[in-house]
Amino acid sequence: MSPTPPELVPNVVVFGLGGTIAMTSGTGDGVSPTLSARDLVDAVPGLATTGIDIKVVDFRRRPGASLTFADITALAAAATRELAAGATGVVVTQGTDTIEETAYLLDLLHHRPEPLVVTGAMRNPTLAGADGPANLLAAIQTAASPTTRDQGCLVVLADEIHAARRVAKTHSTHGGTFRSPDTGPIGYVVEGTAQLLTHVSYRLTIPTPHQDERPRVGLYTVSLDDDPALLNAIADRCDGLVIAGFGVGHVPEPLVDPLTTLAAHIPIVLTSRTPAGPTLTHTYGFPGSERDLLTRGLIPAGWLHPYKARILLRALLAAQTNPQEIATAFAVAGNRAEPSSWPWPSPFQTADRPEAPAAHA
Repeated sequence: MSPTPPELVPNVVVFGLGGTIAMTSGTGDGVSPTLSARDLVDAVPGLATTGIDIKVVDFRRRPGASLTFADITALAAAATRELAAGATGVVVTQGTDTIEETAYLLDLLHHRPEPLVVTGAMRNPTLAGADGPANLLAAIQTAASPTTRDQGCLVVLADEIHAARRVAKTHSTHGGTFRSPDTGPIGYVVEGTAQLLTHVSYRLTIPTPHQDERPRVGLYTVSLDDDPALLNAIADRCDGLVIAGFGVGHVPEPLVDPLTTLAAHIPIVLTSRTPAGPTLTHTYGFPGSERDLLTRGLIPAGWLHPYKARILLRALLAAQTNPQEIATAFAVAGNRAEPSSWPWPSPFQTADRPEAPAAHA
């Protein structure tokens, strides 16, 4: 058999950010991220036989909890440069604490058709059954596959392929923690091949945030018999606010007046604190219901859940978008409006591809 021509050999760039997948300890006092991206790649059994060329970039060495918007924005730019230079795809290794947020931000900033895949590990390399090597191999195979083009940012762990805008970390320690509660995974890695069972039906990308813009966007989770003084304590320090309400988007009645006042000055997005399902818009009519709050200026998030809503709102504010664009963006991102109304048209609209049934409200 003749060798594969060099121009047909898939090449994947692996960016290492740190996290559990890169953690070791020589003192017994707990693990911290010390392994380089090259260390991680070299530890993957079977990678050399895949025929995939690998380039590694030791981009950061931080716990997932300490990553910043600036880190991810810089990463998105670096990934774009590698893809523009001819890379087949990009893989990012990082701590799982923030994957559901960083992957969504990358999805919003990733304007190219090549796959951008985020992975990590739940068990560090010092433990029996460490899952990092298997997850990294599956992520590289996914990034090298032509079937995953035009899907935006993907999250791959435990041989499952998830869309960044749907995935969530659902368990603090379990190896199968990453789930997409509303839709399920869009595919799997089977026998070393990425197999998609459904596709991301459209891409949503935003302008690059301004480097000197650091909007303060809070996330406030309502709870039983909530005290409005707690909300007031943070509200005047915020440029934008996400409310994680009860059920389909409800808050205790004492919070209604403070939220009404705030919504006249800053964008406030109404989400649900429940793990799955959308906020509603006109079913309930009592004070503090979703219908009542929307008449007071709050922005419905639809199917977009709190952590991702905060990412979108902060990114939009950092890109200096206007209030109408913010409202429209949330209508589309929350599956309440057609993708064609997204304020920043993308060349990667694939609306003829059906997404999983539960994804559209």
